[in-house]
Amino acid sequence: MDHSRDPCPWVALSDFGSAFCMRAIEGAVWHGVRAVKARAPVLGGNFGVWGGLFSTFDCAVKGIRRREDPWNAIIGGFITGGALAVRGGAKAMRNNAIGCAVLLAVIEGVGIAFGRMMAENTRLEPPPPPPPPPQPAAIA
Repeated sequence: MDHSRDPCPWVALSDFGSAFCMRAIEGAVWHGVRAVKARAPVLGGNFGVWGGLFSTFDCAVKGIRRREDPWNAIIGGFITGGALAVRGGAKAMRNNAIGCAVLLAVIEGVGIAFGRMMAENTRLEPPPPPPPPPQPAAIA
């Protein structure tokens, strides 16, 4: 369990704000100086809603499953993708849910692979065996 993050009800609020800020800054860079006033807040709001919903569903899945593993994020992404596409109908919900689940699966898989790769660098090696004791010199 990650103790460096806020507890589950508060992490959703934190993620709303951080997702909004990330996307607003990225939107400002993407759309350039002319369209910053119009598009950056919209992109920030859209990503903030996605991040907040994802955190909410992720926390709900953690509460239901009572374990901490990558499947929580994948299931939370699946539900988030479906929930955000409700207005588009059942086909759009299915496609977006699968797309979000695949995206989160890739992100979780890369995170696991990267963690294992970095763990190889910190693996402790056993110390080398001590040198053999010196042999007494033979008298001729």
